[in-house]
Amino acid sequence: MVAPSPDLVQSAFAGAAPRHSRHSYGVPNRANPTKDDIPDNDDSIVRTIAVNALGNANGSVLAIDPSTGRILAAVNQKMVFSSGFEPCSTIKPVIALAGLKEGIITRDTMINVGHRRYMDLTEAMAHSNNDYFQAVGERLGFEKVSQYAQLLGLGELAGLNIEGEQPGALPSAPPAYGGIARMSSFGSGIRMTPLQLASLVSTLANGGTMYYLQYPRTAEARANFTPQVKRKLDIGPLVPDLQEGMLAAVLYGTGKSSYDPYGEQALGKTGTCNDEGLGGRLGWFVSYADQAHPKIVLVVLLRGGSRVVSGPRAADVAGRIYRELRDRNYFAGTHRFESTYATAAATVGPDSVQARQ
Repeated sequence: MVAPSPDLVQSAFAGAAPRHSRHSYGVPNRANPTKDDIPDNDDSIVRTIAVNALGNANGSVLAIDPSTGRILAAVNQKMVFSSGFEPCSTIKPVIALAGLKEGIITRDTMINVGHRRYMDLTEAMAHSNNDYFQAVGERLGFEKVSQYAQLLGLGELAGLNIEGEQPGALPSAPPAYGGIARMSSFGSGIRMTPLQLASLVSTLANGGTMYYLQYPRTAEARANFTPQVKRKLDIGPLVPDLQEGMLAAVLYGTGKSSYDPYGEQALGKTGTCNDEGLGGRLGWFVSYADQAHPKIVLVVLLRGGSRVVSGPRAADVAGRIYRELRDRNYFAGTHRFESTYATAAATVGPDSVQARQ
């Protein structure tokens, strides 16, 4: 019998939180994700494809341009602009970056993840191994994990004057259940929004520039759109080590259902867990297309009350989006949403800093 992927199950280490099965069944797997959306501000092609890929799942899709911070489409805007959800295993790139930056690990550091079993960073990212990231998080400690989470935008607004956006939350102390280990493998205690996850991965995709996300909602705002830099992070030399693991996740790991052999190569990270704050089950997948010249970042979030809701299932939604974008020749430049926006000179925001550790 093949054991399930660790990204599909809750951690079994001592002190783990209960599974909340009594809450899960109150969260539906199906919904009308476009209800109450205002689609006028979205790229019509990206939105149409995202809506079709999501179907009647209880979930959301957020697409942004990582080179500008421009929101291309937001499907299920109520969920996108929510107060946040548990990150599940999408917290692992934060822990990986912190470990690399602090010298706790290198890409090739082997960590014991079971009886006579070791993994390096690439394999741990590909298979979303909980033991690996728990070990790294414990070596870092709560203060360092919190520091890097803040540096990468968690606990603060990701957008610039986006009406309805909320800042999520970071805990002031390690979670009562599982401590820093569980915080480092499932994101326990953290409330993260799709906007924050999109900003975080965009920053990794472009080598360290964090843009304010912007969602222009008038013709004038769209015509005058200018990218705004929030801060620049000194992480460029470390990004390839993270990219290798996110690429492996798509090629043969937990995100392999997003793989498109004929399109732009995507890199991604799944996340699956029970939401310890809201109840129900979550499935995340964050990804970006084209490693050399990132063109789009997708965040897919699914909610529900059964095990069909998972990160790999969210990756499948993203894969359908990527394949349809490729079929429509979207990435070839025949349709880039208001392409002049992407060439506008970026303006450094007033609180922009060069982040150094």
